[in-house]
Amino acid sequence: MTSAAPDTSQHCNPLLQHLEMPNFHAGLGDDFADPVAIQPLENPRLVDRSPEAAALLDLDEPDSQELVSLLNGDCLDARMQPLASVYAGHQFGSWVPQLGDGRAHLLGQVRGKNGQLWELQLKGSGQTPYSRFGDGRAVLRSSIREYLCSEAMAGLGIPTTRALALIDSDSPVQRERTERGAIVLRMAPSFIRFGHFELFASRHRMDMVDKLIDHILLHHRPELREADNPALALFEDVIERTARLMAQWQLQGFCHGVMNTDNMSILGLTIDYGPFGFLDTYNPAHICNHSDHGGRYSWSRQADIGWWNLACLGNSLLERISLKQAQESLEVYRDHYQAGFRSLMKAKLGLQDLPGVEDDSLIEDWLQLLYQQSADFSLSFRSLSEFDESAGHPLHKGGLKPSTALNNWLERYRQRLQKQAGTMADRHSAMQAVNPLYLLRNHLAQRAIDRAEQGDYSEVARLRKVLATPFTRHEGADDLAEPPPSNEQGIAVSCSS
Repeated sequence: MTSAAPDTSQHCNPLLQHLEMPNFHAGLGDDFADPVAIQPLENPRLVDRSPEAAALLDLDEPDSQELVSLLNGDCLDARMQPLASVYAGHQFGSWVPQLGDGRAHLLGQVRGKNGQLWELQLKGSGQTPYSRFGDGRAVLRSSIREYLCSEAMAGLGIPTTRALALIDSDSPVQRERTERGAIVLRMAPSFIRFGHFELFASRHRMDMVDKLIDHILLHHRPELREADNPALALFEDVIERTARLMAQWQLQGFCHGVMNTDNMSILGLTIDYGPFGFLDTYNPAHICNHSDHGGRYSWSRQADIGWWNLACLGNSLLERISLKQAQESLEVYRDHYQAGFRSLMKAKLGLQDLPGVEDDSLIEDWLQLLYQQSADFSLSFRSLSEFDESAGHPLHKGGLKPSTALNNWLERYRQRLQKQAGTMADRHSAMQAVNPLYLLRNHLAQRAIDRAEQGDYSEVARLRKVLATPFTRHEGADDLAEPPPSNEQGIAVSCSS
């Protein structure tokens, strides 16, 4: 089916008219991206929209039809210039000299709430020069997962790209079976990746590397522009942000699944939700991507892969920073990661920082208990947030069973809590503010997908609403706070998921 050319008149779509639309990417030149036409879907319809993401753009109750027209590329603001960006990357450790936006169109940048810059990007919107023989489409199944997880991660307080809305369609898309095409509108301060720097460094185009550095410093890290070596300052900033991000992933049980360098954000955001998952039972070796046969991106290896990817980024900057500077900068990555991990872990366990008190063995033994008993990772922490030092608590919600080892650990924990100030109620409240009751578990996402494929989008909206505030109990959502049935635990998903 041939679609009519999209309308790009100035007043075609009033949805974003009040927003400033600076075209910062135009300054990066034609080497960075190619103009490319959006390929609309047949009979598009709105699945859901995120009020929280809309608020970032100062959009109050955006009109549904205007959203559908925007996402489908039928009616674009004249200031939008759809582009597909080129980059490279290391995929599962192997160098791929050219990649790019194979099914994504960057619409442009807008300034939203408080002057914050947001890039708007459609995913699933058709072929580009970088589709590599693909169809440029995304299916409803994968689009629901990306839409929900983008907003769920924001609810958890983890740096992430966002998702404004999602549309379904009647366009057939062939994967393992014939499915329906869908498009997500993604938002991020920037979609620039490690792979952008790698591409131009590999082509000996340091002029483009300099443009990327200047672009990021000017629009996102202006405080670093006056450093003696701005490139080094940016590299150190990315190292620290990535280390903190890895710690947050680990301690909320998130598994990315495709931590290739082209899926790593230069701003330290979670980006590109392909195969992903949250831990159910605690298994450090859990692999969420069933194509990851060697376990390169297993949960336990994510922090190390973060370092490896940063080393690749450092290599692309070696004409602007010395090898010694790069190595010395990378040496502090593990310090940043450990500091972030320890700080968040102590918060999850309700432990205050006390001079001369060492909690590492208490933390390690807690994780070992979870592993030995195949306990639910997230719900075990949440259950511990209700522990009564005087009366005890069975911790049954996470699946921990009475045992000598558990009793011994709880006694050590009780003695440790007695050393710190504050009431038990204060501790419970603080722990529940960092230990979520709700996560986007695979079986919950699949439930929403199954209903959406039958035309019922209500479960997508329900999940999005609950996951926006995952630390607070929602009335009527007890089923979303339960561990999955035994036959749905530890599911691995495919790249088309």
